Amino acid sequence: MLFGAEHVKRYVETEGTEGHDWQGTTVAILTTTGRRSGLSRSTPLIYQKYGDAYLVVASKGGADEPPLWFRNLQADPHVEFQVKGDRFAAVARAATPEEKPDMWRTMTATWPAYDDYQRKTEREIPVIVIERA
Repeated sequence: MLFGAEHVKRYVETEGTEGHDWQGTTVAILTTTGRRSGLSRSTPLIYQKYGDAYLVVASKGGADEPPLWFRNLQADPHVEFQVKGDRFAAVARAATPEEKPDMWRTMTATWPAYDDYQRKTEREIPVIVIERA
């Protein structure tokens, strides 16, 4: 997470006026359903537009285990995504092996540290494709 619950709160309240632009990149809010709790879980994530879809990266800073939001969307791919004031229902999936190289380049162009994160772990860090439902 970037700056956690406070980031989400300010982003949602201001429709992204506060929180969309962050450290030279762009942030959206991904809301998943907790796979155990069933509760909505919102996470600020770096994103990029990719055709009609949006991309995020399940990096967790290069940790060996994936982020909880990724586990949640594996259990239920129906998510909510918010870019500035545009909040919409979407379906999230991991990029296919054929899609991933170009999508990874798109994401590392906006946040070069993703390459460093991948070097830190043996886990293949997925790029997540978010498409409007």
